[in-house]
Amino acid sequence: MTYEAPEYHPAFEEYCETIFELAEDDVDVIQARIAERLDVSRPAVSEMVRRMEKEGLVALDDGAISLTAYGSRLAKQVVRRHRLAECFLTEILGLSWTDAHHEAGKWEHIISGPVEDAMMRVLDDPMTCPHGNPIPGAGYEAPEKSAVLSDLTPGVEFTVERIPEELEFRDGLLEFLEGADIKPGNRGRVTASSPDGTTTIEIAGEFVGVGSFASARILVALD
Repeated sequence: MTYEAPEYHPAFEEYCETIFELAEDDVDVIQARIAERLDVSRPAVSEMVRRMEKEGLVALDDGAISLTAYGSRLAKQVVRRHRLAECFLTEILGLSWTDAHHEAGKWEHIISGPVEDAMMRVLDDPMTCPHGNPIPGAGYEAPEKSAVLSDLTPGVEFTVERIPEELEFRDGLLEFLEGADIKPGNRGRVTASSPDGTTTIEIAGEFVGVGSFASARILVALD
């Protein structure tokens, strides 16, 4: 299913994408969170949000920002193409998670509908990006039993389900997770929980300590 929205300047697309992803990760969609994610000033966000409201892309409600139906359509198109690009760059071209994430940020603005369809065909219709985040329109269904890694007690086994977008913007974190084989589909077992929030797991035959920020956000499926 190809999302075809009218062409907008990449800045509009990037803001719609950010709002979509913040909501997807259950993060409050307010100007401060957008500024943090995009690494821009609060005044710059305020000005852009005003422009987007005039364009009919967002609605404001007592400080909370939400996408209109029109804005959601544009956001899904951009998110879909970004995540498809990450699949292509990792599976076909062999790039690392980190490099693919940065490159996909450029590709998402220039992939056309026919190219998107061709990528889906070559990739055999993936439902998620390499980090397990759903590709809009691809038919992804969440597992019946899921939790965040930090909620599990020692001895509990799990399958890595998703590395939320929020973690992709933390310097060095994607490299760490990929290097430690904390990847969607891989099975693991919690071996210890520390008072500082670190969760130690056994995965791919190795013991790995996952800090509190990541372990409170990594989504896992339970048997």
